[in-house]
Amino acid sequence: MREGTVRGLLNGAGRPWQEGEVVAGVSYVPKGGEKVERVTAPLTLVCDGMFSTLRKRMMDAEIHKPSFFVGVILEDCPLPCPNHGHVVLADPSPILFYPISSTEVRCLVDIKGDKLPSAGNGDLAKYMQEVVGPQLPRTLQGPFLAAVEKGRFRSMQNKAMAAKPVCHAGAVMLGDSYNMRHPITGGGMTVALHDTQLLCEMLHPLPNFDDPLATASQTTSFFKARKPWAGTINTLANALYLVFCRNGQRWGDVMQEACFQYLKKGGWYAAGPVSLLSGLAPKPYVLVTHFFMVALYGVGGLLAPFPTPRSALLGLQLLWGALGIILPIVRAEGIRAVFFPSLVADPRVPGRGRAAALAGPVAAVALAVALAVLAQRWVQSPPAEAA
Repeated sequence: MREGTVRGLLNGAGRPWQEGEVVAGVSYVPKGGEKVERVTAPLTLVCDGMFSTLRKRMMDAEIHKPSFFVGVILEDCPLPCPNHGHVVLADPSPILFYPISSTEVRCLVDIKGDKLPSAGNGDLAKYMQEVVGPQLPRTLQGPFLAAVEKGRFRSMQNKAMAAKPVCHAGAVMLGDSYNMRHPITGGGMTVALHDTQLLCEMLHPLPNFDDPLATASQTTSFFKARKPWAGTINTLANALYLVFCRNGQRWGDVMQEACFQYLKKGGWYAAGPVSLLSGLAPKPYVLVTHFFMVALYGVGGLLAPFPTPRSALLGLQLLWGALGIILPIVRAEGIRAVFFPSLVADPRVPGRGRAAALAGPVAAVALAVALAVLAQRWVQSPPAEAA
């Protein structure tokens, strides 16, 4: 293993890689060193995370930055349900609690927007004490405020980026450098592990990776094969985050309550969403079914026992709001790619563009020549008449 900071991709001549060329390795600065070195390989896995420096060279990405996570460690904190994760539906966005040891609980506070309150001048601590603290259950307030008082904050920006068809000979993109979703459900590692298994299965038939074009051809369907699976988890994570955030609208509060009551029913109502969250049954149709069943469950609660014009109007707003949440997310993922992957064409393998472009005309000319030869032979020696 060599550890260092990658500076860029290289082509077969050892020069900086350009789109359309075969990736033959990377240039990097070894850990603790200063001199740039080069290393070659028949296959390069680009998995340099959410802050990828190679992404912009390999794909045209549209990255959304909905919020920040600010983390603190709570000590000797009794959770309402021991050994379980917790989501506090606060205003304006959710707060997560989950145990990381027998005595420690990690708290992740979601702060919406593209700018974080400054920790240096005390704005961040003030926000945690005055906005977040009063909304927590009483058993969590003491340990939370004590952790805030210590000021040991860790923050990270949350990002979401839908995957797009990418195929570069000699390289494959994986992980957060290729696809991201809001981390509220922890689905990133689930997607990464599944993508790794899928890629291994695709590469398994190859005896080696010495032919980068053959390797690229073997993985051209990687995007199409992973999309329904990964797209379901991505859509669920991004949609749940929007549902769990307060939007200042009455229908949003009803949607949150409906989601909670829906899961509380247990049985099939809870098993379906949990199987989606865990990646055990990541089927897009199941996701859409449960999402709108939650919305309809909320509408039913508004109309029972007797509907009124006001409740009917709020029910319509709820359905329209639910559609406004999930439709843009699915559209960004790609409706055809998620629900009808067989209708999506595989990306072209770079380096074989000329051969592919000539294949059609050459085949047409060959067919025309063959038909002309057959016609000439038929004219010169017509078939004998039947006796």
